[in-house]
Amino acid sequence: MEADEGNAEDDLIKGGLPGQPRVSFKQYSGYVTVNLTAGRALFYWLVEAESPFLDDKPLILWLNGGPGCSSIAYGAMEEIGPFKALPSGTGLAKNHYTWNKLANLLFLESPAGVGFSYTNTSSDLNTTGDNQTGLHLS
Repeated sequence: MEADEGNAEDDLIKGGLPGQPRVSFKQYSGYVTVNLTAGRALFYWLVEAESPFLDDKPLILWLNGGPGCSSIAYGAMEEIGPFKALPSGTGLAKNHYTWNKLANLLFLESPAGVGFSYTNTSSDLNTTGDNQTGLHLS
């Protein structure tokens, strides 16, 4: 994986997501370039634990898997994330069963081409899958 230059504050979500209720934890999102030559980047959303002792909480990496299953749309918004999308599509509600009560959550859109992740090499879409994600994360 090719490291992006920058710092966490560049990816801090300031003011929350659109339609989000007030929360006490920080959130970050952005892209991690996994292949500069091919133009591949994976989108991530990191949600800190609600607990004041963040350093003592584990980090959970959530990969719904692909191709075709978004970690943000399903893992975060339907399963373990801090919010649920309102049925009307007009905002977000708190998920009272969120796993970020006990852990920091890292949702990664993978492989490149799924969800908000992207590739600028169209032939990648013919070979995308969990094996490609494994190569990107190693």
